[in-house]
Amino acid sequence: MRNYNRRYAKEYNWMRSLFYLTFLHVVVDNFLNIFYNYKIYGRENVPKNDGKYIYAANHVSIFDPPIVSFATRKLIAFMAKEELFKPDEKLQWLVKRLGAFAVNRTKPEIATFKTVRDIFTTKWSLGVFPQGGTHPYGQLEEIKKGFAVIAKNAKADIVPIAIAGFTGYPKLKPFTRREFQIHIGKPISYKLSEEEIINEWCNYICEHADYKI
Repeated sequence: MRNYNRRYAKEYNWMRSLFYLTFLHVVVDNFLNIFYNYKIYGRENVPKNDGKYIYAANHVSIFDPPIVSFATRKLIAFMAKEELFKPDEKLQWLVKRLGAFAVNRTKPEIATFKTVRDIFTTKWSLGVFPQGGTHPYGQLEEIKKGFAVIAKNAKADIVPIAIAGFTGYPKLKPFTRREFQIHIGKPISYKLSEEEIINEWCNYICEHADYKI
């Protein structure tokens, strides 16, 4: 079985990009408009150029990766837990084809960092969830500092994304829609210290979503 910790620049080609954008505009757009009332703030903060940026969001649901990509209108390769790439995982087919790559959350591998390096040579950006797995609103804790390390090493600014007011997964009850808001912040400079990067990200998330430090 292939190790999806390692993906190569050639995999983020025009065919995958076309599939990704089609998925966003055909599937995600219609899904959100049917099941959610949502608002997106701060689109003017999304970098105009492609490539070397890290989109870092809080993590409240399995919908977060496509929501972040839809809100920013960017090609984003997300770090994802290794379990999502197992053959018996229901979402593995889609996760692989949308360009995600596996990461061991307890012991990151060199292959993961090589994949990040390759992604930054393409028009794609990197997507991360510093909380690791999904967490409910409340205390913002257990932040993985790896995203700040990557930013420093790759010289890539971080765009903070706050997913606020998420009221849950869709209901099949007619005329019932869930809600959420997306807040996109100004890029955090990789030139800051790792601690400053993490603090700026945490402060933005806490200010715009339902968290406290």
